Amino acid sequence: MFERGDPCVAPVLSLDEASDHPHNRARKAFIEVDGIYQPAPAPRFSRTPGAVGGEVPSPGADTAAILRELGFLVP
Repeated sequence: MFERGDPCVAPVLSLDEASDHPHNRARKAFIEVDGIYQPAPAPRFSRTPGAVGGEVPSPGADTAAILRELGFLVP
């Protein structure tokens, strides 16, 4: 409804929808690393481009280490 006009609105998108939105595709706002889409590094500079380093950790992979660092006892 708003795409043809000039209103000040923006859609609320899930991460999956956001990576496929035409505006984000045109700006290359998301990149695929190990089969997972994630936001591209920002800001972008012509002489020193950002890059994603290393593998993408699985959800919760660092939880125990972070809790220990914060002083919690983790088995």
